[in-house]
This record gives sequence, C-alpha cells and structure tokens, in this order.
Amino acid sequence: MWSQCVGLFFIGTFLALSKGDSVHTNNWAVIVCSSRYWFNYRHVSNALSIYRSVKRLGIPDSQIILMLADDIACNARNPLPGTIFNSAGERLNVYGDDVEVDYRGYEVTVENVIRVLTGRVPSDTPRSKRLLSDERSNVLVYLTGHGGNGFLKFQDSEEIANVELADAFEQMWQKRRYHEIFFITDTCQAVSMYEKFYSPNILAAASSQVGQDLLVSHNADLEIGVYMIDRFTYYTLRFLERVTPTSQATVAHLFHSYDPSLVMSQPGFRTDLFRRDVGK
Repeated sequence: MWSQCVGLFFIGTFLALSKGDSVHTNNWAVIVCSSRYWFNYRHVSNALSIYRSVKRLGIPDSQIILMLADDIACNARNPLPGTIFNSAGERLNVYGDDVEVDYRGYEVTVENVIRVLTGRVPSDTPRSKRLLSDERSNVLVYLTGHGGNGFLKFQDSEEIANVELADAFEQMWQKRRYHEIFFITDTCQAVSMYEKFYSPNILAAASSQVGQDLLVSHNADLEIGVYMIDRFTYYTLRFLERVTPTSQATVAHLFHSYDPSLVMSQPGFRTDLFRRDVGK
C-alpha cells in the first residue's frame, strides 16, 4: 500500500512512504486523551476518532500507542454501554471490537507519556506499550484534554508543561527516534503547547490561540447528555475522511480547510522547524 502513496502528504502524505525514499520507512502514532470523568466524553471521542482515521490510512495497532485516561464506554452514566460516538446524527461507534487501548485509567500520566516518547520505559514493559520508532520513522503525536497557557492537564491531578514536551522531542531527536513529527493538539490555548519546540523536523497544528478557550464543542447529544466531539478534531476528521492513498491533498490544504467561524476558534500552525514545503 505505502509504495503507492506517492505525492500524498497529510496523515496520508506525512505518513506515506515514497518510492525510493530510504530515509522514511515506517510510521507510528501516539494518541493521548488526558481527561477523566463523564462530562469529558468528547475528549475520549476525539482521541478514538483520530485513532480510527490513522488505522484507516494504514498504520497498524502494533505501531499505535493509544492512551485513554477514562473508560467512558463502560461508565455507569452511559445509556449505550460499550459504545462511544463522535456524531449525534450518524451515530458512528468509534469504540468497536478492534480498539486496542495500550494505557488506560491511572496509567495515563505525564511520566508515562514522557517515557513512551523518549523510550525510557521499564525493562519489563511489553512491546505493545513501547514506541519502537527510529531515525526513519514519521510519528504522529495527538493530544487532547483540558489545557491552559503552556500546559495540558492530566486527570485533574497533574500537568505536562510545554517545555517538558519540547525537551522530550529533543531527546527523541538526539536518540534518533524520529525522522519527522506531526504534532496535533486540541485543547484550550493549544498554540502554547508548541511554542517551546526547538528540535528539527517538527510540524505542528493546534486548535486555539493563547488566551483563547474552547467554549463550544460540537454535536451535543440529548440522549447521552454530553458533547460528542470537539470542533477542531471534528473538522480535522472531515478533511481526513476525504484522504485516500491516491489523494493529492497537502498539509497546506488541511491548514486552509479550517474555517474559524465553524471551528469557533483560531487554529494555529507551526512550520518553521519543518524542512519540507507543506504545500507539496
């Protein structure tokens, strides 16, 4: 499949292996929902929706690290046990039989995220909980939850700071754990999470500017009683669902696809650390 993905860029293109490309040979994804509690249903849905999309585009579960801080599907308040939906109308269950959660509940900590990224996990950590990337890997890192200026909250008990994340990416670079990183975050004041990055070959997209909180989510469901997905991730998925192995879509097309009047925030993007032209 990957040898056919010539010219594709976004998750299809960023993660595509071009013919004759000896530098980029494999793809990984680290997908993190850092929120607990029923009212944060949308954050779990965000993460599972991205998980579903990257699997559709060809990354196997063996190369995806999925971290969910709460088991919303089995929450006692869920009127439809064993399901998580990302749309009130279509009722697409993103928590199907083929979902493999690698870190769940209280395993989803700042320490474990840093350890996964940097490879500094205990020796008895199973392969399924390891990011076994190398200098030929393109890595998607997606974070969603509650955040503020320079931090993302984990389970209402701790925070990861933007400088910690920046230093973790630098460790990855120094240890040859990636070729390119695509960092996406959907949270309040999300741009602040990539402001401190300084390592090469990182492309970043964020749902909101510093000082901007996400006050209106998408797809409220009256039966379930919560919002089902955040707007930035919803419109990211709308773009992703049109991407195929033969698409000519570029990351510039993705960036231009966000309408602030629909997203209800001003997304931000960072390309200065990235060596390639995002329009090609």
